[in-house]
Amino acid sequence: MILNEIAKKMCAKGKGILAADESTGTIAKRFKSINVENLEKNRLIFRQTLFNADAMKDCIGGVILFDETIKQKTTLGLTIPELISKHGAIPGIKVDKGAKPLAGSIEETVTEGLDGLRERLKEYYDLGARFTKWRAVYSIGEKYPSSQSIKSNAQALARYAALVQEAKMVPIVEPEVLMDGSHNIEKCYQVTTDVLNECYNELELHKVDLKGTVLKPNMIIPGSECKKKNSSEEIAEKTLDCLKKNVPSEVPGIAFLSGGQSEIESSKNLNEINKINDTKFLITFSYGRGLQASALKEFGKDQKNIESIQKAFNHRAKMNGLSSKGEWSENLEKQSAA
Repeated sequence: MILNEIAKKMCAKGKGILAADESTGTIAKRFKSINVENLEKNRLIFRQTLFNADAMKDCIGGVILFDETIKQKTTLGLTIPELISKHGAIPGIKVDKGAKPLAGSIEETVTEGLDGLRERLKEYYDLGARFTKWRAVYSIGEKYPSSQSIKSNAQALARYAALVQEAKMVPIVEPEVLMDGSHNIEKCYQVTTDVLNECYNELELHKVDLKGTVLKPNMIIPGSECKKKNSSEEIAEKTLDCLKKNVPSEVPGIAFLSGGQSEIESSKNLNEINKINDTKFLITFSYGRGLQASALKEFGKDQKNIESIQKAFNHRAKMNGLSSKGEWSENLEKQSAA
């Protein structure tokens, strides 16, 4: 399958991407919140339960895995990538090594992981991965993000993307402007514009074929501590406008991160964006908490109750699948959950 076809399949209408690439440290926090011990077998059981759910076939185009997970074998005898592929979704892998302090800037970070990446990509391809993810993080403050942070992260994203395409995989490019802070929606729009512009300048410079990439951006939303709360309609208008002005039309798919939004908020906002989407972009979701939060609560109640865990996951996947077509509604949300 050529890269453009893989990218389109990941973001196909009615489908999106399940971000199940939490590091061991991140999933430890999630498990702690539901009083589940952070053991490898518990991590495997939870993820295997999701990957074997009915919604995988109808609503999930790709799954982002963590290094530990892509190498695991399920209790069903299949490897994790085999289980995902069996349901028609594409296995992917997070390849960055996390955000580290940016030298010369006290409060900012740059994402690391380029050292040895070419060799790791070959290993991941052999394990079944056909796409990858790399996340850059930008904070909004009085002096941030600095041009140093914007340029350093864009350069790393571009070098990563070029190496991934060389390894015959699709790179997800994830420049996340965090919603932490008291900034308004206009500030988020301006910063996201600067970040996207620099990213696409560097991707072009590194000769990355944009037709074989997927963008994973933040929506244009006010900071979590901002006193003014914008409507979903305003968020959708600002977000689509920002994408149209700053993302080249060759990019086939845009899969939003949920980034601190609640499950319902992330579905509602994605739905509003798709209702007014007059572009050729396939606009969908690449959610972690936005798909897993309810299922995780069920897992905390009873790890053996596969039916209730999968029911919670199926519901959220179905709702987000509808949002990716602009067909979600609060009524459908309530009916389907009943």
